[in-house]
Amino acid sequence: MLSVGNLTCEYKVNPLGLDVAAPRFSWQINSSVGVVQSAYCLQVFREDEAEPMWDTGRVHRRDSVLVPYEGPALRPQTRYRWRVRVWDRKGRDSEFSEEAFFETGLMCQPSRTQWISTPRKGDVSRMQSAPRLRRSFELADKPVRRARLYASALGIYAMRLNGRPVSPDVLCPGWTTYKKRLQYQTWDVTALLRPGENVMAASLADGWYRGYLALKDQRNVFGDRLALAVRLSVVFEDGTEQVVVTDGSWKVLADTPVRYADFYMGTHYDARMETPGWDAPGFDDSAWDDAQVLRRVKAPLVSQLDHPVRRQYSITPVALITTPKGETVLDMGQNMVGWLRFTVRGPAGQTVTVSHAEVLDRDGNFYTENYRLAEAKLKYTLRGEGDETYEPELTFYGFRYVRLENWPCEVRLKDFAGIVIHSDIEVTSGFECSDERVNQLFHNIQWGQRGNFVDVPTDCPQRDERLGWTGDCQMFARTACINMDSALMLSEWLKDLALDQREDGAVPFVVPHVLTPANYGSAAWGDAATVVPWTLYLCYDDKRVLEQQYPSMRRWLDFIASQSEGYLWNQGFHFGDWLGLDAYEGSYVGATDKTLIATAFSAYSTRLTMRAAEVLGYEKDVQELRALYRKIVKAYRQEFITATGRLAVETQTAYALTLHFDLAEEKDRPRMVRDLVSLIEKSGGHLTTGFVGTPYLCLALTECGAHDAAGRLFLRTDYPSWLYPVMRGATTMWEHWDGIKPDGTFWSSDMNSYNHYAYGAIGEWMMRALAGIDMAKPGYAELVLHPRPIEGLSFVSAWQMTPYGRVRCGWRVEDGEQTVSCTVPGGTTAVLVLENANLRQVTESERLLSSDIPGVIRAWQSEGDTLLELESGRYSFKWRNSQ
Repeated sequence: MLSVGNLTCEYKVNPLGLDVAAPRFSWQINSSVGVVQSAYCLQVFREDEAEPMWDTGRVHRRDSVLVPYEGPALRPQTRYRWRVRVWDRKGRDSEFSEEAFFETGLMCQPSRTQWISTPRKGDVSRMQSAPRLRRSFELADKPVRRARLYASALGIYAMRLNGRPVSPDVLCPGWTTYKKRLQYQTWDVTALLRPGENVMAASLADGWYRGYLALKDQRNVFGDRLALAVRLSVVFEDGTEQVVVTDGSWKVLADTPVRYADFYMGTHYDARMETPGWDAPGFDDSAWDDAQVLRRVKAPLVSQLDHPVRRQYSITPVALITTPKGETVLDMGQNMVGWLRFTVRGPAGQTVTVSHAEVLDRDGNFYTENYRLAEAKLKYTLRGEGDETYEPELTFYGFRYVRLENWPCEVRLKDFAGIVIHSDIEVTSGFECSDERVNQLFHNIQWGQRGNFVDVPTDCPQRDERLGWTGDCQMFARTACINMDSALMLSEWLKDLALDQREDGAVPFVVPHVLTPANYGSAAWGDAATVVPWTLYLCYDDKRVLEQQYPSMRRWLDFIASQSEGYLWNQGFHFGDWLGLDAYEGSYVGATDKTLIATAFSAYSTRLTMRAAEVLGYEKDVQELRALYRKIVKAYRQEFITATGRLAVETQTAYALTLHFDLAEEKDRPRMVRDLVSLIEKSGGHLTTGFVGTPYLCLALTECGAHDAAGRLFLRTDYPSWLYPVMRGATTMWEHWDGIKPDGTFWSSDMNSYNHYAYGAIGEWMMRALAGIDMAKPGYAELVLHPRPIEGLSFVSAWQMTPYGRVRCGWRVEDGEQTVSCTVPGGTTAVLVLENANLRQVTESERLLSSDIPGVIRAWQSEGDTLLELESGRYSFKWRNSQ
């Protein structure tokens, strides 16, 4: 039976606080076999009204992803219901779906915002106690329909109502370019209200706003005054409203049990200073100070559209270790991001210290040198009253191991838990194969993303950095979108990228920008301005993100042009093939010519921007950019490709970029791929690429018909390789191929992260090439399933959640027989490629393809492969290899 489900609005289920004038609706078709939508009818209702305020009628289109609202203007702080029904190609219709809803936020009403702070700023050159704020109020004595709390902060905050957290969100309001865009959160607090006295309360801490940030001993990057802004709106059944806001009636306490809380340094909590009930009714706050109203806060408020950071998992330690130095260490078994929750018993006034580390040294001792200036400690002073359980919430750590110092009681594993936090985004892929080492690699890729998707996409989560490096994000974006539902997080991050661009179009190295004014404009880093929005369009069919970012994309091209001579990008600073293994002694930069890299990315960004202009219907721009692209490619070929098709720069990265970016003439590609394979073989079968070349290396090989070479390279287990860290016990991706050398020593202490997702970009190749899940149209509206076996694996099975539903594809080779199984979700079709398969010998569920097989639209032979066009459904094909 045809039905509709999985309704979302702006990528979320029943979102609150939308500040979007025309929100977009998506749905999925629930049907097992052969259904493609031909039409839909979408209705939107205001509040409790029975008649729709907007009814599309029957729209004869296949659209079911991000369909925009086109009805009357939406009102602030209003709930809207919506539902949808669909028709298939045979004219059969579904019932209307169950209703979903969305609720608008403040819709940018700055006059309603008032900021408060402590009366005294204090010495902002050092860490201070985390202030607490509270406000008691009487709730009107009548039935409540709904209550919404809107809040934001300069710094980070944790909000409570009547002694309970208002939500599971942590590290609010998140990290943006604060002076240009500051997020507020919206929470449903109806169930937390009580008759009579109620209390709103909050804790503030430095966070990204005022804490240590950006590679060195630097504080107060965005400002030096913590502040809170709150608006509580209570709507009663009679239609009246009670509003409570931040003003001078709030009370504040500057000297609290949280002696300090900082992302780099950690936190210290003195339990002797606890004041039970401070966040609940009945507490005497007469000794607290009156809040100071701040008059000159320039922070444009916007509703948080992306997913908040939340607690995700609780991990029990796997081992208690006594190191050779006599240190007491817990092994969590997983390099994670979050904090430790513990229970301790001891005398009042005793302070325990929890230190964090990613690895042990080769002697088995606790190792923290790679954290650099980040102390990353948790200190807790006991109140001395039996069992005391504590976990911080105003900082976070990246770690696998914790060292316990001055512990006053027996250390029991059951008294500890690692609380994992990251942005609350859904995992959207899975991978399994016959080699557990490869399975662990996929695990490491996903956990590297978890640890570095903490509100913004960062390079690492542990040392004195944790910044939104544009290059890392550009390289990993496609894998990120495959792994997890990354659309909202990356599209919001791109807004800050555009805001942080210089007037000349240069893109900063990190977003939000917190480095020096000179840190702008490197090739492959700044190209995040074009690559990431295009990737979001491909993966989610999100045209609005292209429209939103298109001016930024063009400005980036303008900057490139200003740095180019004869269409070769040969000026300005570039990181080059960062950490390439063919670097000269003592250098972080690989041997690939920087002008080649920059010009390759100039061509690539120009082509992507041209495609974006095509999607958006900017025909004049299309013509202009097409002409520019051809000139850049011509200059590239003249400078770097000889008449015989040889690259003048003979590095693996140079070949990978040239092939994957399609910069060589077709006649030269066969030689180039042979030369690339030869270079790999000359390196002992290993890669030598760095940050720039690695994401494209296996993709280039597979695309050019050298998939077997890609497979051999991928399955290497000795240094350097993707599996080498796995062999060394890694549970996340490393920054360096030899973060831990074969002899157990470390690459370096000054730049050696063990949770760094960049090299995890191989996950794209694993899913698209090895498992074979790919798209023919943006958003996976039409699929290409092309599984490609490699020697060394006997099976691969993978799944991916797309905007249309879950896709599965996998293969197995056993005794000369090959099986490919796949699932095509409702609303889509797929072309399945069966390599080395004779059409006359392929069976589906033991039936030859010459039979009438439900869901198989057509099948044909293409050279040595069999191709099938499939409707939605589940399939299993078998054949014996024709080679």
